[in-house]
Amino acid sequence: MELKQLDRITFDPAIMGGKPCIRGMRVTVGMIVGMLATGHDKAGLLELYPYLEPADIDQALSYAAWRAEEVKAHIDAA
Repeated sequence: MELKQLDRITFDPAIMGGKPCIRGMRVTVGMIVGMLATGHDKAGLLELYPYLEPADIDQALSYAAWRAEEVKAHIDAA
């Protein structure tokens, strides 16, 4: 996946300190992923944040997966 395919993910130093956000809003990818990780579902997020669209959540997850793949960490098996 290339970053250019994630057209709903924006970066602006003036918005949330440049963190990856959804369509220039003050909603970060981290917030969406964190809420899903703590038990909220997609429908619940869309209810809590009616200005979000299903594709916003999908792209937030895609971006998080892309970033996780990009980082390589060496872990010692002690």
